[in-house]
Amino acid sequence: MVSDTEPDRQDGPRLPLDAETWSAAVEMYRNRYSFIAVGPRAHEDWLPDVAAVMHREVADPRGWSGRDPEQGDEELEEDPAFPFRVPPTDETGAAEWRSRLFEIPRSAVVRLLVMLATDAMDVSRQYGFAERRPSMEQHAQAILSRFPEGSRFFTNTRHGEHPDFYERVTGCWPMTRYSWDFGLLAVSREEVGLIWSFDAS
Repeated sequence: MVSDTEPDRQDGPRLPLDAETWSAAVEMYRNRYSFIAVGPRAHEDWLPDVAAVMHREVADPRGWSGRDPEQGDEELEEDPAFPFRVPPTDETGAAEWRSRLFEIPRSAVVRLLVMLATDAMDVSRQYGFAERRPSMEQHAQAILSRFPEGSRFFTNTRHGEHPDFYERVTGCWPMTRYSWDFGLLAVSREEVGLIWSFDAS
């Protein structure tokens, strides 16, 4: 079991964030049912910007690749936001939608991103994690670096005041049509990002 006091590894120099580095980081999710997309932030209240990403109405502001496992599927013809539950536009509905999200510190984001890429979204079940951990954390650091200091980060599980996502997460407030999903919502001054993994079983 990974110690909750063990610092995240910083093996080697960090790569500059460019399209190639971002694409390699997104590739970390190739074996998971995951959605990765970034859109522009156009509103002070970023809920409409999140909805636009979920509806696939906006392109990545930098033109970089994301990941959309539903692309081309019939479900999108009936619901362009599938499998997400889009934030309602009315005040009461929006408040209820927000209540499923919990803000986490920047220091917790790398481990959350790694967890979202692991088998069953459980680090303890990831085969060969000790060997894979440095590269996975490097990719997670690349994703995090897209969102500068001052950005805010949210997830849909309450995991303590100082969350460590290398410890097994046992519950969530689903944000999709599925009963079990975890993700990261990242909000900077210029962009909103969704990195979300689903359990469709």
